[in-house]
Amino acid sequence: MSASGMDYGRESGGAGTILTPARFVWPYGGRSVYLSGSFTGWSEHWPMTPVEGCPTVFQTICSLPPGYHQYKFIVDGEWRHDEHQPFVTGSYGTVNTVLLAREPDYTPAVLSPHTTSGSSMDVDNEVFQRVVRMSDSTSHEPLPRISEADLEVSRHRISVFLATHMTYELLPESGKVIALDVDLPVKQAFHILYEQGISTAPLWDFCKGQFVGVLSALDFILIMRELGNHGSNLTEEELETHTISAWKEAKLYLNKQAIKHGKILSKRLVKAGPDENLKDVSLKILQNRVATVPVTHSPSDDGSYPQLLYLASLSEVLKLVCRYFRHSTSSLPILQLPISSLPLGTWVPKIGESNKQPLAVLRPSSSLSAALNLFVQAEVSSIPIVDDNDSLLDVYSRSDITALAKDKVYTHINLEEMTIHQALQLGQELYSSYGATTQRCHMCLRSDSLHKVMERLAKPGVRRVVIVEAGSKRVEGIISLSDVFRFLLS
Repeated sequence: MSASGMDYGRESGGAGTILTPARFVWPYGGRSVYLSGSFTGWSEHWPMTPVEGCPTVFQTICSLPPGYHQYKFIVDGEWRHDEHQPFVTGSYGTVNTVLLAREPDYTPAVLSPHTTSGSSMDVDNEVFQRVVRMSDSTSHEPLPRISEADLEVSRHRISVFLATHMTYELLPESGKVIALDVDLPVKQAFHILYEQGISTAPLWDFCKGQFVGVLSALDFILIMRELGNHGSNLTEEELETHTISAWKEAKLYLNKQAIKHGKILSKRLVKAGPDENLKDVSLKILQNRVATVPVTHSPSDDGSYPQLLYLASLSEVLKLVCRYFRHSTSSLPILQLPISSLPLGTWVPKIGESNKQPLAVLRPSSSLSAALNLFVQAEVSSIPIVDDNDSLLDVYSRSDITALAKDKVYTHINLEEMTIHQALQLGQELYSSYGATTQRCHMCLRSDSLHKVMERLAKPGVRRVVIVEAGSKRVEGIISLSDVFRFLLS
């Protein structure tokens, strides 16, 4: 704990109070920075000190009781709040908020600097360095619950916002959208997705003058599984003899076989127009279980030869929602609740819970074949990769399959022999080749607010966050973009 740390228990005189050391950070510079909040009665100002080696970053660690707290910073004599942290508007103006939860029997783990710097994880040092001291005689407080009225108000306001904003608001000022011709060889299409760093592309049929489908990473997963069933190795020739249209016909046959087992592998093309509202587009994505929806516009009355404008996804919709409600989060009561108190995401079942859907995880030594089977059979889009203690190491996603196009790896691999660790290394090389610096694996805590999780999911390239235990990083669950929208629009 730093020299500037403050002890709420000492200030309040409450003996035996359960305290949670929480780290407060002001990373925006200043000559002098102080912290004040509901835990100081808003009258006392606690000094913050610059971080060694980072003179523009100020911090202090305060031992506070679990619960809901509000706070602000005094920077060079001016009251400020951090717009990148949860905040609400109240009697003290705009204030930041934090919810500290009790975590029984928690043993702190020391994280060395190199643990996070070389990792592919998005680590929040503030929450992963918390230490919780428990009093044996104190009972656990129940999780905060929201009333049905507040829940309906929050959902109604988000629903109204989405219903009154149109898809064209998602269109960027400039950019490129890639479409593939159905007569293109599958092998060439595989390389295009890899080279362009994308996992999905609409399919264009020149004879019909229409977009007829979408080629995605799941198609390549199915192709590799089928080719793997006919031999131990994948050959370039097997992919080269198949056009996209030929694969789609083969996929129809697979779909007929899958219908017998209650699985649907083939879906009709789902698209949207620029004048459709965002609520309808979001529901299309959810109901059809697709990642993106092509936004098209045809100048002709019969709808022929449409123009491809954009690929809409839930990420862009959520970004618009977060931007709109950023300064009025108090109008949505559910945003400040911890995710553990909401029916949201997929969680590791507790002892005795047998009715919950299990969370699929794999070890680094697991085969690539095991991962591909989970993608298809369990219908998941990503799998947490954990060590022997179930602590999170990385995440393997469906889109990572495109890394197998690097140096034609798919031509000489055996799905049963290649491990997840080896596949992840290919993916890291792929990201490095594009000069990418963003993290692949994003984490949160069960005590994080819904607002914080939504802000993280709204970032480019983030489609899910893994819920982990503070310190140990033991996987507790996973929340995807689809989970958030199903909860908000249910």
